[in-house]
Amino acid sequence: MAPHQRRARPRRLAVVAATVAASAALASGPGFAAGTGAVRFADPSAPAPTPPATAPAAEPAETPAPPQPEQAAQSPKNVPAFGAYLDFGARGVARMAELSQWLDGAELRVGHTYLPGDRWSNIEGRPGFLDVWADWRREKDDRMLVLNVPMLERNEEGVPDAEVRRLLRQGASGAFDHHFRALAERLVRLDVPDTVIVLGWEMNGITYTHRCGPDPQAWKAYWNRIVTTMRAVPGQRFRFDFTPSRGRDAVPWTQCYPGDDTVDIIGMDSYDQPSGMSFDQQVKEPLGLQAHVDFAKAHGKAVSYPEWGLFRNGDNDDYMRRMLAWMDEHHPLYNTLTDYCPHGVWQCRDNPRSSAVYRALLSGRTDDTGPAEPTDPATPTTPDIPTTPDTPATPAEPTPPAIPGQSAHCSPLELGDWVEYWLGGKLCIRFDWWSRSG
Repeated sequence: MAPHQRRARPRRLAVVAATVAASAALASGPGFAAGTGAVRFADPSAPAPTPPATAPAAEPAETPAPPQPEQAAQSPKNVPAFGAYLDFGARGVARMAELSQWLDGAELRVGHTYLPGDRWSNIEGRPGFLDVWADWRREKDDRMLVLNVPMLERNEEGVPDAEVRRLLRQGASGAFDHHFRALAERLVRLDVPDTVIVLGWEMNGITYTHRCGPDPQAWKAYWNRIVTTMRAVPGQRFRFDFTPSRGRDAVPWTQCYPGDDTVDIIGMDSYDQPSGMSFDQQVKEPLGLQAHVDFAKAHGKAVSYPEWGLFRNGDNDDYMRRMLAWMDEHHPLYNTLTDYCPHGVWQCRDNPRSSAVYRALLSGRTDDTGPAEPTDPATPTTPDIPTTPDTPATPAEPTPPAIPGQSAHCSPLELGDWVEYWLGGKLCIRFDWWSRSG
């Protein structure tokens, strides 16, 4: 993505490794973390990010009922599978049910998360990170887990082109095969061997270390090597999604295409940008939306939209309406809205008009139904803000899962917001730890 198009990213992923390591060290003593015998007092609020990090998900938008019925260009059959990126951890899974409730029971069949790209151990899928997503996927046969996988560590650290070029050539020679073999084996062990792998996404831009521009030939050879390595793991049924950002960006994305043998899906990340660009222009621009579907058709591949949403043009309900209609027309394998500010419609208060359109067009959708009629403003059947039976009617943010109460035999430690956020609660030192057997 060109510099003027750079958007906020979920950089919180980069802190996972340090926090998980801290939790492991703390759990080795008399204190116990979540999952190792700890008593969780309350889920801490998502801490304020360090700029330019993405803000934690805000309170769901208080969406007014749509003033006019919306009509999508979709027949009652073959409704595209959809979901939203809501958070990369357990909160993301919990919020999917709440978003479905807000959409009058619409079936969210796609769960979307990202592996942190800070270090190789996280790209391998650190133990515990993917478990909750795997559990969600296995609950229903028709669900789909979409996992963005970085191709290189230090993925958002501004690594210079010369270093990127060297790393891509190392990868193409097999230096990093073992990391991707480890990831594939972990996914198979978790019984999610059909995960959709969005490998090296937005490679045509300048944001990520895994970008293609410094050496397209080495990038393609490296992609092919990763796919070959992961496909060699017994039991796998992965599908690999080649997903550039819309438009030419730093390098034409067609120059990065690694070949039909190692690509199953051709995706596109398509936000409403740059400022002043109409949806028609987004369709017709070089390497834009039309070029994407034409390219995929020529190569016999399904299309997808792993990331899409509002951006430079603000609360643009015309973009929202037409992007949904575009996807209904072209039947992607899946799409997942990026649902945090400034892109989103449920966890972001800033886009009420687009939120109304999204809710009207997707409410009640399942595999067997087309777009539902919007709720009558005079007789709403669902609350404007998602709730659960045990929470107040207007929570400060989407309601996390219920948690156990406080134990009378332990004392909480104050470890700071980030550590508590990743532990899933406060660390507790039991008063009777010295008397515990085993």
